[in-house]
Amino acid sequence: MKNEAYVFDTSALLAYIENEDGADIIENLILQVLNSEKDSIYISTVSMIETYYISIQEQGINIAEERLRLIETLPFIQVSLTPNCTKIIGELKSAKTMSFADCCIAGLSKIKKAILVHKDPEFEQIENEVKQLKLPYKTKRSD
Repeated sequence: MKNEAYVFDTSALLAYIENEDGADIIENLILQVLNSEKDSIYISTVSMIETYYISIQEQGINIAEERLRLIETLPFIQVSLTPNCTKIIGELKSAKTMSFADCCIAGLSKIKKAILVHKDPEFEQIENEVKQLKLPYKTKRSD
């Protein structure tokens, strides 16, 4: 069996937590990791921060706290920003129009040689640099 590594973007975490389109894909990847000693799922500390503040803004501090506790129960390897990330993240940010947070998450995917799991069109800028698993993008409603 091939050893697969994944990095979940904040959009993937929120899709799973909020049961959006693609939540089943995330659940299957989590189960795959739980049943394998070879596969890994990484999340950036930046994604934890984003999940927390977005949850506070949209649903309040209690929900944000619950979500962090839920994420901590899942088989994720949380990775903090380290000095060896500096150049990769800096090079991405200097050359792309992605947000700083997305550059941090994409940089983690590059460092870990992992598949980036997301539902964020910003990552299309690095399709040639990082292998990706795109979840269904949210469709914009026309009122």
